[in-house]
Amino acid sequence: MKLFDVYPLFDVNIVRGEGCLVWDNKGQEYLDLYGGHAVISIGHAHKHYINKLTEQLSMLGFYSNSVVNTLQQQLAERLGRISGYEDYQLFLINSGAEANENALKLASFKTGRTRVLSAGKAFHGRTSLAVEVTDNPKIIAPINQNGHVTYLPLNDLAAWEQELAKGDVAAVIIECIQGVGGIRLATKEFVQGLQAACKKHGTVLICDEIQCGYGRSGKFFAHQWLDIRPDLITVAKGIANGFPMGGVLISPDFEPIYGQLGTTFGGNHLGCAAALAVIDVMEEENLVENARIVGDYLMEQLQELANENGHITDVRGRGLMIGIDLDIPHKDVRLPLIHDEHCFTGCAGTNILRLLPPLCLTKVDADDFMARLRRVLEKV
Repeated sequence: MKLFDVYPLFDVNIVRGEGCLVWDNKGQEYLDLYGGHAVISIGHAHKHYINKLTEQLSMLGFYSNSVVNTLQQQLAERLGRISGYEDYQLFLINSGAEANENALKLASFKTGRTRVLSAGKAFHGRTSLAVEVTDNPKIIAPINQNGHVTYLPLNDLAAWEQELAKGDVAAVIIECIQGVGGIRLATKEFVQGLQAACKKHGTVLICDEIQCGYGRSGKFFAHQWLDIRPDLITVAKGIANGFPMGGVLISPDFEPIYGQLGTTFGGNHLGCAAALAVIDVMEEENLVENARIVGDYLMEQLQELANENGHITDVRGRGLMIGIDLDIPHKDVRLPLIHDEHCFTGCAGTNILRLLPPLCLTKVDADDFMARLRRVLEKV
C-alpha cells in the first residue's frame, strides 16, 4: 500500500525540532517561519511540553467521555482565564474543521435556520459544513453544494447588512485575519457593525480563530483587537502545539442539550495535558506579548526591505501572522528560501508569502530570516 497523494511535497524529511529550528534526516538545520501551518505555538520540542505529555501517558493515555476527566475542566477554566472568556463554555474536539462544523450546527440548532454568510477568500476547513463555507470551489464536492451559503466581500458592511435584514440567516462566520485568503484583515468598523446587525436580526456570530487566534496576533484572539465578543469562537492549531485538538468557546446564551454534539477522541487525556502545557508556557514566557513585540519588529524590517526591493509590493498582518505580497510568483522566493537558505515559510494565492512562526520567535531569529530573504530577493 502507498499513501494517497493529496499534497505536493518538498523533498525534505524533517525529523527533529527545537524552538524555531528543525532538522532534516541529513542533519541540515532549517529556520521555521511557518510552524507547520501555524500549529507550533510554543516552539518545537519544548521540555515542559514533553514532560507533561510523558507524565500523562505514563498514567493514562485515553478513556472515553462517558466518565469524568478533570483535565478537561482544568483546561476550560484556564483557557477561560487566559482568553478573557471565563463565562463561556468549552466543547473539545480534534481539529479546526470539526470546531467550525460544530459551531455551525450549534447556530442552526439555536436559530432553526439553515442559511450562512461567509467571506470571500475564506477558509474554514474541509469537512461537510466547514468546506461549504470555504470560498474555494475546487475543494467543495458536489455532495457539499447545498446552497446554504452566501459569500460576501470582507469589509463591505452594507452587503452583509442587506443579507442579514432578510431574517433567515443562522450564522455569520468570519476570520478577523484571513489566513489562507492572504492575511487579509477585517476592519474594526466592519466587524463592530456586523456584530450589531447579527444581534438585531437574531443571527449567531462565529469568529474562526483557528489560525489567527491563540496568541498569534499579539492578543489572545484576533477579534480582541476589534472590541467585539462573538457568540461562538472556534480554536485549534496552536491550542496543543501539534497534538490534534480543537474546541468551540460557547457563549452563556447557549444551553447544552444531550445528544446534539458528541465526540470519541475530543478532550482526551493526552490532548488536554498538551493543551494545559501550552498554557503553562504561554503564561510563563509571555508568548502573546512576544508575538506582538517581535511581530511589530519583523513588520518594520519587512517594510524597510519593501522600500529597497521592488519585488515586495505590500506587507500586512498583526503579531506573528504576516503576509508579504510579491510582484512575482511566491514559488520564485519560497523555493530558494527552502533549498538554498534553509528556511520554511508558507504561501497564499499565487504571489503571497505567509509567515506563521512559533510564538517564541526572537528578534535575533527575525534578523536571521531577513538576511536570508534579502539574499534570495537579490537574486530573483
